[in-house]
Amino acid sequence: MYEFRLGIQDLAETSFGMSPLFELVFSLRPRVFPAKHPEHLPWVRETAAAYARLDTALLDVLFAPHGWIPDFLTPRPAGIGNEIADDLAVLRETPPDAVRHDIAAAYRHVPVPPLLSGDPAAVLDRICAAFEAYWDACVEPYWVRMRAVLEADLAHRARRLAFGGAAALFAELDDRISWTPGLVRLVVPSGLAPERAVDVAGRGLVLVPGLFLRGAITMIDEQGPPLICYPARGRGAIWDHTAPEGPAALAALIGARRAELLVMLAAPASTTDLAARLGVTPGAVSHHLTALHAGGLLNRTRAGRSVLYMRTPLGDQLVR
Repeated sequence: MYEFRLGIQDLAETSFGMSPLFELVFSLRPRVFPAKHPEHLPWVRETAAAYARLDTALLDVLFAPHGWIPDFLTPRPAGIGNEIADDLAVLRETPPDAVRHDIAAAYRHVPVPPLLSGDPAAVLDRICAAFEAYWDACVEPYWVRMRAVLEADLAHRARRLAFGGAAALFAELDDRISWTPGLVRLVVPSGLAPERAVDVAGRGLVLVPGLFLRGAITMIDEQGPPLICYPARGRGAIWDHTAPEGPAALAALIGARRAELLVMLAAPASTTDLAARLGVTPGAVSHHLTALHAGGLLNRTRAGRSVLYMRTPLGDQLVR
């Protein structure tokens, strides 16, 4: 168990992050441990042929058998606007000593695979090249949808923090996380980490949603703010290509497409994400969203580069 002791300044400086590289790295988990991530198997199967053409010999050994990865693969996100090129540029600057140390730490209980035990600079170059190809082949085609889910999660968390304070925010991040005034506790599976108390001491705290996490995890840097990654809301339905049918009475009242959208927007989503899920153009969706917003059935808010829509209480009432 980890205990994070937060002062008033730490709470004031608690922020959110988002990282394409985090998603790229952790998206390897369902490929290495498919039984633990059944919700992502449709995507794994859909991209299997493209993945097979990559440097799978390397990609398949980045996670140690017990599920650990070298820490240098997930540098701290700088806010929520990073592109994958920004993250890979940071990764390429990792010092060779850090590469060697973090690989040894991840594989501390088992032998380091030969592919990871050579010259650390050469290993890093090969990892970066493999990541770039993996992104282009398997992640980037889905990134608009993935990013929309992450941005929707961030919008929801910000709303929880604004209306309910720290207690409301931490209460629903993950079952592994609990909050008492001035203290955040993170319980990790037995045997994965020793108990540790962390005085945040004015450094703040960074919270990062993830699509490929089974539960919250942490990364602690003695210099920078501690980081907690938690499972994003809506991750379980991210690969669902079907759109829910609107209730018949609602469809008769406002039209079938608008009824579908209203049902779908129980959780925030962007125009692009909704269009992808419905198999129509963003322009067609935008027309309906504008009408629903004008009728007071949807709220909209900007999150990064996207505008997210979500039902208002009146929209909830109408769906019910």
